[in-house]
Amino acid sequence: MYTFLLTLLILDAFVLVIAVLLQAGKGGGLAASFGGASSSADSVIGSRQAGNLLTKASWWCGGIFLGLAFILQMMSSRSAAPKSVLDRLAAPAAAPAAPATGGAAAPAAPLTSTPAPAGQQAAPPQQ
Repeated sequence: MYTFLLTLLILDAFVLVIAVLLQAGKGGGLAASFGGASSSADSVIGSRQAGNLLTKASWWCGGIFLGLAFILQMMSSRSAAPKSVLDRLAAPAAAPAAPATGGAAAPAAPLTSTPAPAGQQAAPPQQ
């Protein structure tokens, strides 16, 4: 479903670009508002024109683009939601794997705080 909606979004983007680029200019733009063109009320407020096919197509494609982008964003954020810290604490910790040897493992020797000098044995621990 995500791939289908993404494909629709890309196709809609192409149609939107074509519809916007094929439209005729509506006036002088920003230069007209500073006296570069006629200073009539139409240049300040703008004149109302009947919407032609390209204008309607650009509005519809823009709305569809925003809607699809919002839906796709919601779909992608829900699939990559972070796990809760409490979920990680509830999961049991994995035990370390035993060494893969053919025989039985030798018991580990107790660690001492200071190593015994060469030639002398360490004193047994006090109980």
